[in-house]
Amino acid sequence: MALPDPDDACDAEDVAATSCALDRFSETADVRSLIASLPEIYPDGTATESAMERFVAIMDRYQEQPHLLDPHLEWMVNMLLELNRSEKTPAPAVHLGCKFLYVISKVRGYKVFMRLFPHEVSDVQPVLDLLCEQDPNDVTTWQTRYVLLLWLSMTCLIPFDLSRLDGDLSREPIMDRIFTVAKSYLKVGDKCRDAASVLVSKFVTRPDVKQKRLGDFLDWSLTTITLTSDLTMQGTFLLDGILQSLAQLFKRGKRDDVLQYAPTVMKCLDQRQLSENKQAVLRKLGVKLVQRLGLTFLKPRLAKWRYQRGSRSLTLNLSQSQSSKPVEALTPAEDTEVEDEAYDIPEEVENVIEQLLIGLKDKETTVRWSAAKGIGRVTGRLPKELADEVVGSVLDCFSFHETVNAWHGGCLALAELGRRGLLLPSRLFDVVPLIVKALTYDEKRGTCSVGSDVRDAACYVCWAFARAYEPNELKPFVTRIASAIVITAVFDRDINCRKAASVSGTFPHGIDILTAADYFAVANLNNCYLSISVYIAGFPEYTRPMIDHLVTMKINHWAGAIRDLAAKALHNLTAKDPDYMSATVLPQLLPKATAKDLHTRHGAILACAEITHALSKLSAENTDTLYIALQFISILCLDDICVCSDCVCVCLIADWQWLIDDTLKSLHMFSSSTSQDIRVESYPFAYDFLVNQYTDMLTSTEVLTRASAALALGSLPKFIINNKLQQVAWNQIHVTLYTGSTGTGFSGAVRYDIMVCKSAGVCARGSPDCVLCAGNVGGVYTVLLDCMDDYTTDSRGDVGAGVRAAALSSLMEVTLLVAGTSPEIQRTMCCATQQAAEKIDRFRAHAGAVLLQLLHSREPAVPHIPQKEELLSIFPPAGYLDWKAASQAFPHITQLLRLQCYQYHALLGLTVSVGGLTESTVRHSSQSLFEYLKGIQHDEGALVQFGDTLLRIFRDHLHNDRVSVPLLKMLDQMLANNSFALFAAKDNHPFCVDLLALCKEEIKKSRDILKLQSCIAVIMQPRISSWQIRKAAASQLYETLLTYDDVIDPAVLDDVMTLLSDTNWESGLETVRTYRNQLCDWLELPRPKLLAKVQ
Repeated sequence: MALPDPDDACDAEDVAATSCALDRFSETADVRSLIASLPEIYPDGTATESAMERFVAIMDRYQEQPHLLDPHLEWMVNMLLELNRSEKTPAPAVHLGCKFLYVISKVRGYKVFMRLFPHEVSDVQPVLDLLCEQDPNDVTTWQTRYVLLLWLSMTCLIPFDLSRLDGDLSREPIMDRIFTVAKSYLKVGDKCRDAASVLVSKFVTRPDVKQKRLGDFLDWSLTTITLTSDLTMQGTFLLDGILQSLAQLFKRGKRDDVLQYAPTVMKCLDQRQLSENKQAVLRKLGVKLVQRLGLTFLKPRLAKWRYQRGSRSLTLNLSQSQSSKPVEALTPAEDTEVEDEAYDIPEEVENVIEQLLIGLKDKETTVRWSAAKGIGRVTGRLPKELADEVVGSVLDCFSFHETVNAWHGGCLALAELGRRGLLLPSRLFDVVPLIVKALTYDEKRGTCSVGSDVRDAACYVCWAFARAYEPNELKPFVTRIASAIVITAVFDRDINCRKAASVSGTFPHGIDILTAADYFAVANLNNCYLSISVYIAGFPEYTRPMIDHLVTMKINHWAGAIRDLAAKALHNLTAKDPDYMSATVLPQLLPKATAKDLHTRHGAILACAEITHALSKLSAENTDTLYIALQFISILCLDDICVCSDCVCVCLIADWQWLIDDTLKSLHMFSSSTSQDIRVESYPFAYDFLVNQYTDMLTSTEVLTRASAALALGSLPKFIINNKLQQVAWNQIHVTLYTGSTGTGFSGAVRYDIMVCKSAGVCARGSPDCVLCAGNVGGVYTVLLDCMDDYTTDSRGDVGAGVRAAALSSLMEVTLLVAGTSPEIQRTMCCATQQAAEKIDRFRAHAGAVLLQLLHSREPAVPHIPQKEELLSIFPPAGYLDWKAASQAFPHITQLLRLQCYQYHALLGLTVSVGGLTESTVRHSSQSLFEYLKGIQHDEGALVQFGDTLLRIFRDHLHNDRVSVPLLKMLDQMLANNSFALFAAKDNHPFCVDLLALCKEEIKKSRDILKLQSCIAVIMQPRISSWQIRKAAASQLYETLLTYDDVIDPAVLDDVMTLLSDTNWESGLETVRTYRNQLCDWLELPRPKLLAKVQ
């Protein structure tokens, strides 16, 4: 499953550990007034909706603490039931009251809620009559039917024979009426099906009903299960209702009453093979029913052999805690085995357990969870030997060839067994190693991994064990379990697993650790890796296990962010055990640094670098650690060395250079995202031959190899690129950027090109080979400004956006570097303006930040910004602007249209946004644009200038669908809003003539339906060959003539309108060509002629 990016986690200081727990129900007065007002407001739809929303908002506050409602449930339910029990209450008021009742049942749960219903004999007939009056197909009143079914399920429990209520012999008996209604609601598609299953289970288990109807109902149910298809929605609903009813029936019914039917039901389920059904809900209900059948087969008894942790009484525990006598775990009695052997286990139980074990491996979590609870319930009634066999079968789920679903189901089952005392301490030696392994379970699937649910369930197992066993029983395993839990709480990638582990159990130094790694603190992944881990590593029990986990599990992780954090964590942990790092960890990392797997290689290189850096800092602080650092260098060189810096340097270069070269040359064999991680961390180490080698790689046929060489060159320190700046920077980088046809991978190359310039430094009159100066700064600007035109797209979308963003950042940095030498700034500002007006929110925000940085920079101040005063009035320094919000950004961007210097680029960016697909961007950008056009409607000079700029954009981007199609959509909106009414009032205005010519040129020989339709909307010319275009053109012309009926001769207007509306424009060309020619004659237009094909 895809997992959230850890970089999206909030900062630690932003996590507020505030409690949201409530202590009482504080809205009593509001709820009373709302319920009391229902009889008056029900006719008013607005007031009813407002009251309903208010009531839902109040009740939803108590979703996590519904017990706070208990003291108030009775009066709330009684007030609402008064509406239903009164014969004078209109039907809409009854439905409204039932909606309020359903909200209460949803929050508190139907089991507690239904106990509050009155269940007197006098209530049976009215509730049944009211339920029979409802329409099962009315989707607006299902809450009423749901509440009435629950109410009826309570009233049918009256301790009197239902036949006594049949006063009118002409009517159908009440028993038959309830039975019919209950069966009819088992097949509905709403929540009423659940309530009907509760009604059936309570009704057919009545003493008087079970004698007459229980057998008939089971026969009907089994026949329906056998014959009903689950391929239809109605069939699925019916099977769902019947399975729910059977599960409830075998749960509520007396064992003596239903035992005789259990084998038949089990045989029917085996034939139906629900475990192989495609519907998850049916598989879940099948497992639920199977476990209820298993409990029916077994006698209802509590296993005496189970493990019991002292007394379950709080009073007894408190009294014993005051005495000196400790509370001991209860052990099974000696006669338990004799009793177990005397108990005969039915053969069907083996089939039940087998079905539940299959359910543990189901692909749906709900099915596995239900199977795990079934395993716990059934095992609690088995003899000790059979229960131990069940535990062994559950442990088989943790085999290496089992799927992630089996591991998850096994963890849930172990938690249930441990929580119920059915996992004896003797089994902990087999179970604990599996749980420790499950706490770090992570299986790679494609570009992500699965296993977070397994780790979460393993935390649940630890939580259950900590509360099920005495400390002495867990003492041999405390170290392993505690280390695994702490590692999961600190280093797990999934936030839910970290939070689950932080509250999973007790372990050494638990209070101190939980204070630092509490439920809220572990929410931030960076804080866990870089801060909390250092604190916990201060306890010797956890230092080396944490380091080993990072080395074995995290430096080869599929996510680059995790590898980076793991390396940084190793850097921070080096000070806790430098000897172990140099003598054990580094020898383990070095072979991984040359591994074929790119993830492993990348993480190992990072880890080696971070640990080396940490050892070097320790050697500077403490002379004793100098020997450790030298030992590490000898390991790197794989040979004995003398303590001579030159020898060390030569050995290091020889050993590491091969690794770097091999990595760079192999990048094209791996995914682009992984390759990017490797390229960014490639640090070449020295000398002329390195420069020559990497510049030669710039001519490679592999795109990623060229980009990687550019990144490596950008990493070179100043003393290596001295006198080689011209060679390293823009000349060869320029070749790299323009040799490939895709923007992928080049954003990093652009950034590292600027790093070269920053490393070299700035000097206006310096040498072009040594520093950034007047002689070469123009080349840098040329490369970066050309990158701003990278709009490469592929299956992932606009991949060139990364290059544009990197180039824009680089333009800002180089401009600030050379600000004192008066750089040419106009094109940079124009490019930033265009990007700030485009459609992608995050890149618009990035461009806006660059624009404001250049505009408001003071140290250094950027000179020669065109029309700077006007820009400052639009973007004041004190104002805050959320560029990602289209509603805030575009009103400022459209103000740039009145600045001649920025009009072209601002309008070019707006064109893509106004004619785009994102609804919010289109709405706000077009609204801002039309507000600007409305302001210049009577300024002919400004409108002419705007029109000329618009035509220039059209002309510059002819046949460029990225711009031309949105431009046509924008023109359609402009014409519909009469934005160019001033031009349309004049015959043969140059704008209209040029626009028509450009539209014709754009659609020449085009087969793009979207472009043709957009163009037709502008020029309204019904002559395109495609029937879709012909139909659209005819429709557009028809609508235009309805609006402007004075543009053609009134004598032919009716004929033209009739022909346009009645003609089937989907017919063949030969047929519709006759009608088109007739239109041309009526409109006094020349008939189009076919051009002869050129041989």
